[in-house]
Amino acid sequence: MQENQKFGHVPVLPREVEDLLVVKTGPVKVIDGTVGYGGHSSLIMKKNVEAVLLGIDRDGEALAAAEKILSFAGNRVHLAKDSFSNLAACAAGLGWHSVDAILLDLGVSSPQIDDPRRGFSYRLDGPLDMRMDVQSRETASRILNTYPYEDLERIFREYGEIRKSRTLADEIIRRRKQKEWMYTAELAELCDSIPGIVRRHGPPAPSLCFQALRIEVNRELEELKKALEEGVKLLAPGGRMAVISFHSLEDRIVKQYFSMMARYCLCPPGLPVCICGHRQSLKLITRKPVVASEEERRTNRRAAPAKLRVAEKL
Repeated sequence: MQENQKFGHVPVLPREVEDLLVVKTGPVKVIDGTVGYGGHSSLIMKKNVEAVLLGIDRDGEALAAAEKILSFAGNRVHLAKDSFSNLAACAAGLGWHSVDAILLDLGVSSPQIDDPRRGFSYRLDGPLDMRMDVQSRETASRILNTYPYEDLERIFREYGEIRKSRTLADEIIRRRKQKEWMYTAELAELCDSIPGIVRRHGPPAPSLCFQALRIEVNRELEELKKALEEGVKLLAPGGRMAVISFHSLEDRIVKQYFSMMARYCLCPPGLPVCICGHRQSLKLITRKPVVASEEERRTNRRAAPAKLRVAEKL
């Protein structure tokens, strides 16, 4: 059993990441911006015994586990409790001005999902928390109990792509006037009680509602956009950036950013000369996202929605 599996976490697309991300040999610098329980990083560090790693995560419990799992690599590993959007500052703290590989795994780890105290799962009753960093102020319950109707409706419509976002926002406000929102089971029950809230053959209603709240609590899409920009700037020529996303909102952002940076010009069609000043800085390694094999989906059901995109710095 691999060390990270002792903590109940199995990394998704492990071989694909190992094969596509670190293609250079020798003393390369690698950033795992979501080091979590060290699953991907341990594979990378074992494959290249000269690689040096900066592992970043907002979750203190995950970092403590990663420290144990990656202990075999000794002083080749540096860990930082921070957001991956601050990866450039974290790298600068080590005196790194460029790196050879950056990995972002945007999923919630199995130990986080399976711990009812964290509030990530609608299947387990616990406090409506959903914070990646348990020291931050914002929680799902605070959002549900304080946000105005317009913000709640927007969150569920944009981040959860929920069809009846207005009805859901209305019901949340109506209920909080009688009793504060505190537990995941209460919210899951409400989502299930609204007919037609999601597409008939889509994910369960509570799944999309919880996704929307988690994105808002942790500012996930804003963090991702900043990390992509900082990461591409930090990559050395020939360095690669790999991003694993788990829902369409994340994948769309990654796809569009990689595609934009892989273009020579961003001017509207029909202009006789380029006036945008844009210069191509990436080459797409995966023109279509890499997905889990049938075998991996069978042994690790949480790998089913995962999509991996990889780009290389020119």
